[in-house]
Amino acid sequence: MPAKKPKAPPAGAVFVIAGSDEAEVKRRAAELAASLISADAGEFGRDIIDGATESVDQAATRIHETIQALLTLPFFGGEKLVWLKSANFLADDVKGRSAAVIDALERLQAALASGLPGGVKFLLSAIDVDKRRTFYKSLAKLGAVEVFDKLDSNRAGWESEAAPTVERRARARGLRLSDDALELFTLLTGGDSRQIDNELEKLDLFVGASASTPREISADDVRRLVPLSRAGVIFELGNAIAQRDLPRGLTLVEQLLAQGESAVGILLVAIVPTVRNLLITKDLMQTHHLPRPQAPWHFTATLNRIGESATEHLPRKKDGSVNAFALGNAAANAHRFSLQELRALLTACLHANVQLVTSGLDENVVLSELVAKIVSA
Repeated sequence: MPAKKPKAPPAGAVFVIAGSDEAEVKRRAAELAASLISADAGEFGRDIIDGATESVDQAATRIHETIQALLTLPFFGGEKLVWLKSANFLADDVKGRSAAVIDALERLQAALASGLPGGVKFLLSAIDVDKRRTFYKSLAKLGAVEVFDKLDSNRAGWESEAAPTVERRARARGLRLSDDALELFTLLTGGDSRQIDNELEKLDLFVGASASTPREISADDVRRLVPLSRAGVIFELGNAIAQRDLPRGLTLVEQLLAQGESAVGILLVAIVPTVRNLLITKDLMQTHHLPRPQAPWHFTATLNRIGESATEHLPRKKDGSVNAFALGNAAANAHRFSLQELRALLTACLHANVQLVTSGLDENVVLSELVAKIVSA
């Protein structure tokens, strides 16, 4: 396979890499820094100022050092890159609001606006930038700005944004995740680029070198290596129920109980929503003749297509949006159940709830019997 050509740097003299995704900001800034100046420039052609400061005075000092570096020509002529690296004084915090830092940034802005000496380039990489500030807005007019913000996993549809990122990073390592593995991996890593890279590295080492490219990663591989959070275990229990996987379902119930989760909590947070979503999506798919989605996040487009009147009864997230991913996951598995069966299973959930609250039966027994009834009905 031919080597991939490096991405050409954007034209200009001022470059900004910013955002809340620290790992991505650092990766892209390092990549851009390497491309902005030729290797022939050597160490004298690079002036790197550490922007990770601990105080207001230190932040102001680093900004003034940056201005001085920008106005100083290279020792041997030619190119020069001034990189204010990992700046942490552009957020809406004590340092970012201080008069000393604001004054220093105004001086830096003026120096950039007046034009840099020939051959001099400026790169700023910064974490958690307050995009409302005048300094940041001026940078967008003076040069090229790239923003890398973390995905908000509380926002509806974040999974559909995170999944392509996981796929792209996996491909770069010569890995290919199955649909189930991609779905599980995306949920467990929550769209955090640093965790995505860490867990992909573990999977990469686990599968080892292979003559086949790309190397396949299964859902079992993900379960074996990627740590399950409480939310991950709950998600996996819902998946096991929807996929009618009895051994995995019983194991996850025992795991949650061993972690100190209450039986009623497991029932109401994992089991009842799974059965309810299966029932709702099964009815919706039959009524509107909807196809089974290839992946849960594809169901969002299907829901948008049938209109609000058909979806107004669907369960919502805290922000009022439809929980499209959970419904998409149910839609992908609804073919395993009949409507009549799901109605009976929802009644069985109610009966189990009553047993847990009013009887002295063993909680593990009640939940295990319910899971077994759902999975093997």
